[in-house]
Amino acid sequence: MSGKQEQAAVQKGPEKEEEPRTLYLDASGQIAGRFCSIVARELLSGKRVIVLNAEKAVLSGRRSTVFRLWQEKLEISSRVNPIYGPIHPRRPDNIIRRMVRGMVPKTKSKGDAAMHRLRVYMGVPEKYAGVKTSRFEDALPLRPLSLYTTIAELSKNIGWSG
Repeated sequence: MSGKQEQAAVQKGPEKEEEPRTLYLDASGQIAGRFCSIVARELLSGKRVIVLNAEKAVLSGRRSTVFRLWQEKLEISSRVNPIYGPIHPRRPDNIIRRMVRGMVPKTKSKGDAAMHRLRVYMGVPEKYAGVKTSRFEDALPLRPLSLYTTIAELSKNIGWSG
């Protein structure tokens, strides 16, 4: 090796296996709260996170209770002018994004940067069709999936027309 090649090899150091900087996650069948908390942690550690199948994430609890609590939450608005907020998301991808946003320090610069690294999609876009997705073992439900409410069911119930 010439002197320049040796110098370049020394500067690089030993070859290490780097962790992937982008995580491709499949939200289908995972409990939304646990899933979003892990996504928030990964975002704050500096990784880009792409969430696919957001509408298939599930919420734990009785279906009637989940619907009732979300309906009560939707009734909160400004008395002066409802356009001032709070603005309540109704699409499944926006619900997941808002859940993650509640778990990062959004008013700090690191939280703002973390939210810019998050992408949430309903279904799987063509762009990510062949990508290998991963799942979190901590976010998997313990009971049969029929006992849980999906984000899509909730969205339909609170007024999403999709």
